Amino acid sequence: MDILNVARPVAVSGLDDIPFPVADAAGVEALLARCPVAAETPLVEAEAIAVEAGVAQVWVKDERGRMGLGSFKALGAAHVIARHGKAARGRTYVTASAGNHGLSVAAGAAAFGASSVIYIAETVADAFAGRLKAQGAEVRREGATYEEAMAAAEQEAAAKGWHLLSDTAWAGYTEDPLAVMEGYLALMAEAVRQMPRVPSHIFLQAGVGGLAGACAACARAHWGDGPRIVVVEPAVAAALYGSVAAGRAVTSTGPASNMGRLDCKSPSLIALKGLARDADAFALITEQEAQVGAGTAMVAGLASTPSGAAGIAALLALGAEGKRALGITPKANVLCILSEGPES
Repeated sequence: MDILNVARPVAVSGLDDIPFPVADAAGVEALLARCPVAAETPLVEAEAIAVEAGVAQVWVKDERGRMGLGSFKALGAAHVIARHGKAARGRTYVTASAGNHGLSVAAGAAAFGASSVIYIAETVADAFAGRLKAQGAEVRREGATYEEAMAAAEQEAAAKGWHLLSDTAWAGYTEDPLAVMEGYLALMAEAVRQMPRVPSHIFLQAGVGGLAGACAACARAHWGDGPRIVVVEPAVAAALYGSVAAGRAVTSTGPASNMGRLDCKSPSLIALKGLARDADAFALITEQEAQVGAGTAMVAGLASTPSGAAGIAALLALGAEGKRALGITPKANVLCILSEGPES
C-alpha cells in the first residue's frame, strides 16, 4: 500500500473559486428530523477487526441501513431535492452514477413528484440497474467509465433543460455538489455523538471524494487536530492522491477497479479543496487488499463490498512500516465508515 503523508494544509492550485465543504450539520439534521424514514445508523465496536489490525479499538459507522437505500448516499442527492421542496415537482433530475448516488437521486425525485434519468457505464452490474429502476428511474448506459457516463448526462441536461444533479464538482458547477456533501455530514455528526472518545485515526474511503471531504470537515470542526485523517483510494483510481501530490487537480489513469463505487478517475474539486486542508495522509490500496478487507469485515459480521469496506481494508493492509508512517500504535482508537451493504 502506498502512503502519502502531507503537512496540512496542502497547496493545490486552481481552486480559488471553489468553495470549501460545509462543516455544520445542523441544517441537514433539522431536515432529516422531518423525514419519516430517517434514523441514526449504528456505531459498532469491531473487536475482531481491532485484534487483526493490532490496535486497541476499531469503531465502524455502519451505513448499510441508511433510509432503506443501503448506503450513506441516501443522505446526499435526496437532501438536495428535499431542499427544492415543491419546486421539484415536475422536474427531471439527471445524473451519472458509479453506485449509490443514483439511488438517492431516484428516491428523492420519486418522493417529491419529479422524474429521474440515471446514466451508468457499461461496466455497472445489471443488478444495480435493476435497483435504480425499482426506485422509478429511467436508466441509460453510456461509455466504459463513470466519467463518460457523466459527460453524457451533462450533455443531455443541457439539451433537454433537465436539472443536472451530480455529486462531483468542477469549475462552474459547485452549488448542488456542495449541498450533496452537506447531506453526508449527518453520518459524521452522529458518529461524533456516538463515539465514546475522540478517535486517534479516521479512515475515509473516496471516489470523487464527497464522503471523505464532508466527514473530514465535520471531524475537524468537532475534534480539531486530534484525529489523524487518512483518505483511502483504489491504486488504479488515485484521483485525490495524485492531485495532492501534483499540487493541482489531475485525472488518474488505470484499469477498472473491483471497488466500483470508488473507481472515479477525477476528483470533485470541492472535496479536493477540503481534503487538502483537512487530511493528514492519502493511502492507495490494491484490488487484493480491498478483497481481503471486505472478507474480514464479512467474517466480523459487517458484510459489505470492497468499496464499502475500503477504509477497513486500508487499516488491515498496514505493515509495521505503514503503521509507523501513520503513527498507529497498539493503543490506537480507529474510526472507519462501512459505506454500503453487500451487493444483492
